[in-house]
Amino acid sequence: MVMARHWYSSSPVVDGHPLLREPGFWPAHLADLSRGAAPEDFGSDAGDAGAMLERLHDPSAWPVFTVPLVGGFAIVLHYNSGEECTTTDYFLTHPDWSRDLVLASDDQERIGPGLCWPELAALLNAPPGATGVTDPDARLLLLLPVLGDAAVPEEAVTAVGRALVAHGAPEGSRALAGRLLQGHPMWGAEAWSFDEDERSWICEGERSPRRTPLGDHLPARQRTALEACLEPG
Repeated sequence: MVMARHWYSSSPVVDGHPLLREPGFWPAHLADLSRGAAPEDFGSDAGDAGAMLERLHDPSAWPVFTVPLVGGFAIVLHYNSGEECTTTDYFLTHPDWSRDLVLASDDQERIGPGLCWPELAALLNAPPGATGVTDPDARLLLLLPVLGDAAVPEEAVTAVGRALVAHGAPEGSRALAGRLLQGHPMWGAEAWSFDEDERSWICEGERSPRRTPLGDHLPARQRTALEACLEPG
């Protein structure tokens, strides 16, 4: 069952942002999406990637990452390492909300995908003065596990390939980029459509939390702000 964010307050949560600069982070974070690829495809050493995976799965230190968005919104990624396995939960948050929205989780409930490509592309630039993960390429790679879109355009492959190279992968990483865009193995790539009346993307995936309009329980003002946050800019 997905751990609600307030439960993390009594857990061994640590700031994960310094790990983004450590060797081996990207092949470790994207291990589920890149099955069949070697750490060297990311420009990393296999030993570094293995050591990073152990740090991400450390039961005594659960890394958390924050991707700040416009309007006070954020996507928060929590690694959750129990005695038997490690899961990752992605939440869409806002300080005015009484509860957060789960975008994706790879625990036994297998919740996802939580974003389509037009939304993810709209989130790459951090708002001015934001703290957390602000580099566009790092934001893209960090959020890739939430993505599951069966109709990603060629520009998505180009963007992911560029992000990989910016973070150490060798030039010509389009094959790896294409693999990463095929969706998380727990929920894959699904069809999306835009509901003009609800002003929201809708996912056809059975495990997706986006089968209904995102934030449809919110007051009108908050719902409008959420829509603006995820609209291509």
